[in-house]
Amino acid sequence: MNAPDAMPSLPARSPLEAVDAAAAPGAIELAAPAPRRSRQARVVWGRRIVTVGGDAPVRVQSMTNTDTTDVIGTAIQVKELALAGSELVRITVNTPEAADAVPHIRDQLDRMGVDVPLVGDFHYNGHRLLTDHPAMARALSKYRINPGNVGKGDKRDRQFAQMIEAAIRHDRPVRIGVNWGSLDQELLAALMDDNARRAEPWDAKQVMVQALVRSALSSASYARELGMDADQIIISCKVSGVQDLISVYRALAARSDYALHLGLTEAGMGTKGTVASSVALAVLLQEGIGDTIRVSLTPQPGEPRTQEVVVALEILQALGLRRFNPSVTACPGCGRTTSTTFQELAKQIDDFLRAQMPLWKSRYPGVETLRVAVMGCIVNGPGESKHADIGISLPGTGEAPAAPVFIDGVKALTLRGDGIAQEFHKLVEAYIERRFGAAARD
Repeated sequence: MNAPDAMPSLPARSPLEAVDAAAAPGAIELAAPAPRRSRQARVVWGRRIVTVGGDAPVRVQSMTNTDTTDVIGTAIQVKELALAGSELVRITVNTPEAADAVPHIRDQLDRMGVDVPLVGDFHYNGHRLLTDHPAMARALSKYRINPGNVGKGDKRDRQFAQMIEAAIRHDRPVRIGVNWGSLDQELLAALMDDNARRAEPWDAKQVMVQALVRSALSSASYARELGMDADQIIISCKVSGVQDLISVYRALAARSDYALHLGLTEAGMGTKGTVASSVALAVLLQEGIGDTIRVSLTPQPGEPRTQEVVVALEILQALGLRRFNPSVTACPGCGRTTSTTFQELAKQIDDFLRAQMPLWKSRYPGVETLRVAVMGCIVNGPGESKHADIGISLPGTGEAPAAPVFIDGVKALTLRGDGIAQEFHKLVEAYIERRFGAAARD
């Protein structure tokens, strides 16, 4: 009986050699947001200039939900939104009484030292309000116009023109904000009729996207015919579906170079609204589309209005587009971390850093780049802590009751006992003072 053929011997290869043999040659390309290519608008109040588009950072915007006639209440909420990080705050201007309140809101903010620009949100009667209330028109730094709500038939162009003329007269930029919930029905009907005559009709949703884009761009063209500077026109096309928003804005970016404001309309409450907005905006921003963003969250009962700003900041920071707050890395926990100590410490540190940021921005330049790690066991704890500026690896279940602290990648000391959390808190404060305080003193 013949012996079986011997297996051919294979050359020994290291794991890296095996990977190199299977991979294409050359370095792996690192992901990064694509560059933006939009015009740049300027939104101004006093000495505060917020550039939008071009090489400016992606800006964060929010909107009040107070009755605008409540001057004090609205001013307080605007201040809260601005302190949370909103660089533009929009307020409803829907009645003559609201229009009369706007200059007083602006005065109240100025007295509080809050120079965030105010954006007026106009629907239906904006042409009359901007004409009849010049003090309101001057107190606002930007106007939002919805082409679907400026009138019908012969009135549409005339009333839209009145609003653009007010913007030109007061040297204010405008956002032409189309919304699929208030889309120009005459335009949509005309496009539907055209589509019905096609040999191969488009899907109804494609027609709607076309109508949104057409409404925005044709309105922008008409504004330019009236004398509006193209650089002072910002466009938005709001929808409530993630894939629809991506489709609309890709089309807008392909067909124009206006600055674009991104946001899902009626995104929803809590987790649903946060996730939907994050997914939609992240895709577009990664593609280099979008110059301002708003996360339109319906507040949970008792939840502050500022939550929408917090989410917007986190989206930009997660993409690496901007840095607003120090980052705190913390493990999710597992069977090795039955103690809640690391969770409590991570929350304490995160809350502390966020609370101090309004003061620290001027006292400690660059503090927003700080990276802190609070880890729960030996598996990833030391490694993550070494990668952070300052990190702690707390003991997991069954581990020795010791917590090594790493500073700038080097093990600096080990904490023990019941006061680990308080001692680490003090170490973080001392690190910030030593590293970022020195820059402020130079």
